Amino acid sequence: MGFKCGIVGLPNVGKSTLFNALTASKNAEAANFPFCTIDPNIGIVDVPDERLDRLAQLSNSKKKIFTNITFVDIAGLVKGASKGEGLGNKFLSHIREVDAIIHLVRCFDSEEITHVNSKINPLDDLETIRTEILLSDIDIIQKKLEKGKKKLLNPKEIQTLEKKLGLLNKGEEESNSFDVEEIKNLDLLGLLSLKPKIIVCNVDEQSLTNGNKYTEAVKSKFLNEKVVTICADIEDQIMGLDKEEREIFMKEIGLNKTGLIKLIREGYDLLNLDTYFTSGPEESRAWTIKKNTLAPQAAAVIHTDFEKNFIRAEAVSCDDFIKYGSSEKCKENGKLRIEGKDYIVKDGDVLFFRVNP
Repeated sequence: MGFKCGIVGLPNVGKSTLFNALTASKNAEAANFPFCTIDPNIGIVDVPDERLDRLAQLSNSKKKIFTNITFVDIAGLVKGASKGEGLGNKFLSHIREVDAIIHLVRCFDSEEITHVNSKINPLDDLETIRTEILLSDIDIIQKKLEKGKKKLLNPKEIQTLEKKLGLLNKGEEESNSFDVEEIKNLDLLGLLSLKPKIIVCNVDEQSLTNGNKYTEAVKSKFLNEKVVTICADIEDQIMGLDKEEREIFMKEIGLNKTGLIKLIREGYDLLNLDTYFTSGPEESRAWTIKKNTLAPQAAAVIHTDFEKNFIRAEAVSCDDFIKYGSSEKCKENGKLRIEGKDYIVKDGDVLFFRVNP
């Protein structure tokens, strides 16, 4: 299990350049005109993890398998997309398939790159995206509540939809007032306003370290949102270098983390994800799970039969495994634990599952 992020924004804000950088590819055409991306570009990227590197080394594993993240570069959005303007309907259908949305906004001046609205205003850009998402969700709920279809819904479902529609009509996205069952019903509709999001400010090289007036405006407006600053052009250059050249270049420009690492960390936090590991001579592997996952459900990520046939899990922290060098040494030093079905897997656990054949 990895997770899937859709990169969205107005035309010419740097979506395709960022996609190419994040996926170290040149799959997405980057050009100075609207809608150079029509069908979504999809890239699957390994999630770098130094812990897995060390485990594979200690276990002398034949294979090392990272967990992954999928990035989807989606066609540029324009005002009126919810009514089919530009590539609107196609754009909106592609967003429904992702776990989280990266809202990319342009936060740099350039006479060479046109802006669809002829001026740089990231707050206006974000409002355009937000409005089209809300209008699209309103349309979906209204269609669901049409007289004929309403007969197929129970009173609880109707109440939930009408409650959500009322909030959307007031321009509100929040879902804190809904219970678990209500959220589940709304999720089935694929409502875009429920998707967690990260706002990414695409800046020029000079603004990468300290930001600029545009990034400050975004951070001031969206105090409770995740906001990441990235220079898509620099990221693209970095990903074209080998490891040694990359480290030298990043040091020269004062960059301690790539945009990929920033987005992965924010994405894991946003979606409440953890990583656990399995490690042995055949392979060392990272597995992605939701926080607070019980051991049998964590085992099911490897194989669904492991959940129903679960007996116990042998667990050791990654730090202890690396400190002592193997699970056997951890056992000798009292660091290996035997955990049952009620054990909540922790980020960084190295697990070996015992299951019935």
